[in-house]
Amino acid sequence: MSEPRRRRRSGPSPRDREATLGQIPQLPWKQPRNPYAPLKVISDDQVEAIHRASLRVLSELGIELMSAEGRALFREAGAEVDEATGIVRLDGALVEQLISTAPSQFTLTPRNPEKSLRIGGDSIAFGMVAGPPSVHDCVNGRRSGNMEDFDNFTRVAHHFNAIHIIGNQVCAPVELPANSRHLDTYNANITLSDLCYHVSAIGAGRAIDGIAMQAIARGLSLEEIAASPGVTTIISVNSPRKFDDTMADGLIAMSRHGQPPVVTPFTLMGAMTPVTLAAGLTQQNAEALFGIALSQLANPGSPVMYGAYTSNVDMRSGAPAFGTPENTKANIASGQLARRYSLPYRASPTSASNIVDAQAAYETQMALWSCTLGHANLHYHAAGWMEGGLCASFEKLVLDVEMLQHMIAFLDPIEINDDTLAFEAMRDVPTGGHFFGSPHTMERYETAFYQPMLSDWQNHENWELSGAKTATQRATGIWQQALRDYDQPTMDPAIREELDAYMAKRKEQIGTGEP
Repeated sequence: MSEPRRRRRSGPSPRDREATLGQIPQLPWKQPRNPYAPLKVISDDQVEAIHRASLRVLSELGIELMSAEGRALFREAGAEVDEATGIVRLDGALVEQLISTAPSQFTLTPRNPEKSLRIGGDSIAFGMVAGPPSVHDCVNGRRSGNMEDFDNFTRVAHHFNAIHIIGNQVCAPVELPANSRHLDTYNANITLSDLCYHVSAIGAGRAIDGIAMQAIARGLSLEEIAASPGVTTIISVNSPRKFDDTMADGLIAMSRHGQPPVVTPFTLMGAMTPVTLAAGLTQQNAEALFGIALSQLANPGSPVMYGAYTSNVDMRSGAPAFGTPENTKANIASGQLARRYSLPYRASPTSASNIVDAQAAYETQMALWSCTLGHANLHYHAAGWMEGGLCASFEKLVLDVEMLQHMIAFLDPIEINDDTLAFEAMRDVPTGGHFFGSPHTMERYETAFYQPMLSDWQNHENWELSGAKTATQRATGIWQQALRDYDQPTMDPAIREELDAYMAKRKEQIGTGEP
């Protein structure tokens, strides 16, 4: 391939040097913080109106709770429980009392304590996609999820510094037994990476397995990890107004072991809620508060997160839509509600696009901005999500990491002092001159600006000479290089043996019918 004939920069940038060394340019690993004031799309009075309407939903309509243990906890707390229908109704005072015990912040600690995550306040954590049954890349096409791809997604997630937490089953390894494959995915999360990860809470058993394996990786007992959380999970609500028994039991198990569940109603306006945004937010809020209250009944003071996933459907087909103006407003308003209760907040920057194209970019970017402006602490599904969550994409992961790095750089505060104001540099350059050779520029040009890993800033002629690749085509090369450059974190052989023994024992137990 011919070399470009001219360059636009007068000197080598960090991107150029890394390209020469064969490295993918990326920002160093850090947990970003949001220094800006949260955006408000509804007034404080409107927040209170949604709060009051939510309490009315809980007291007059109630929530169906299929878990017998959960119903018993609510009954003992003074809620009205109808065993014939499973409907639980609780008054506003009880709701306020229960959620008041939940902490406003907590720390998640993986096996590498240097990658601990503060959840709450102005802290942000970007997470991988979770749950898709399918996988796609531009080399091998679309296929069912499998363990090889799961491992490779985990390796790439570990390699890219903009990803802070691995989602539960980045893709489902469908070739493995459904009742025990969570053990294999937990094992991959722990051995191929040293990041925090999400566990499955489809029942108490899978949640406890994830907690126990993280405890082994950290050299802790279950009692010790309860005081120092290391995993989290997503508790989905069967909107409208229904908690199934496996989700509720998983939530109870997580809370009793001191691990934070993220209670997330999946409220699609027009399908699972009325079509108005006010009603969607009200139902979401009622369902989230119900789950948060249950977590505090299971273990008062245990960490929990307010999760939001309110968007709309295409009223012509019923298909879910993401990154829409309604979804964007819902993400920001949900942040206002989470802050009303002093709870950490989860939202998601997702898209409904079926391929890695302009739609995938603008819908994800729209939602990413709303998560950031709404002060979400956990951006779930932030890397690799495609097809409305039905497919995990390697190229989309790279596109998303580029957008996440842009956001991380945006969140760095502007530094203003005598040095950055650069009055002397302005005085030294004559009118109509330029600053390319200025000492002020030469001292800073290598680090002055964010350098992307995916964007191509060449002019059209040099872009053609370089192969005329689209961003998606360049993304293919980047994820392939990330796999080549991946460096597996070390693990004590004794811990490796203990994990293997735990997995073997649990697979045997599950095979004989134990939960």
